[in-house]
Amino acid sequence: MSDRANGTAASETLPSRSAEMRTPWLRNAIVPFASLILAVVVMLAWQYLPPMLGVPKYIIPRLSDLGSEMVRMWYRENLVAHFMSTASMSILGFFLGGLLGAVFGYTLGLLPTWEKVLSPYILALQIAPKVAFAPLFILWFGYNAWPKLIVTILVVFFPILVNVLQAMRVMDRDLVNLARAYNMSKAKIFWKVMLPFSMPNLLAGLRIGATLAVIGITVGELVGGEIGLGYLISFGQGQANTAMVFDAIALLTVIGIVMYWAVTAVEARVLHYVPRAVVAPQPQP
Repeated sequence: MSDRANGTAASETLPSRSAEMRTPWLRNAIVPFASLILAVVVMLAWQYLPPMLGVPKYIIPRLSDLGSEMVRMWYRENLVAHFMSTASMSILGFFLGGLLGAVFGYTLGLLPTWEKVLSPYILALQIAPKVAFAPLFILWFGYNAWPKLIVTILVVFFPILVNVLQAMRVMDRDLVNLARAYNMSKAKIFWKVMLPFSMPNLLAGLRIGATLAVIGITVGELVGGEIGLGYLISFGQGQANTAMVFDAIALLTVIGIVMYWAVTAVEARVLHYVPRAVVAPQPQP
């Protein structure tokens, strides 16, 4: 009787365990499936709703119009050169702005007196709209790559500077004092204690900077660029070519998403030492 009861209990627990094993897979598959369905619905609505509502193409072009305009831009407007110019300048501006923001953030974090002296000027430069600097840079450097690159560097610089400074301000002083008790040098304390502690804030600032870099380069190209996706937006607006404007915006979005994903991938590799939140399993009925 006991063996039969044990066999019955085991047979009852096997389906529940298999259901528990299937539940995470189903839960993980629901999110991308729902996103795919939503994308299909949006594209169908974009294609068929404007003509049904009588909206002219110069206001909201259909999705097929965007595709045909993209092909025309590829052959007639040298789309590859514009795309590569914007992408390369965005990456360069992001790299230089991130490097300068990190260097200044760590330097001011290690020198609190200088931080207090320079903080009003840094705040004033942060409050000043970066878009307003673009015409000034054009007057200084002319119609070339420098104005849009400098605007991008300024836009990326401040989020990373602020994030790094915040991490240095809330540094765990017990860890620093412990490192000093072991006679570690200042350089070793920075590399072994301060830098790992501030790395989550730095990478969070880089994620923000990756999206802002595309905004900065677009502003520079809109104001005084002669090449790039921002220039195509300005050119399409002047020609009342709404499809060109939409296509350029879509390509700018792609650049921003790719840069954001790249930073996220680096963050996942670098911050392997940070414990992840564990979702508690839900009780089974």
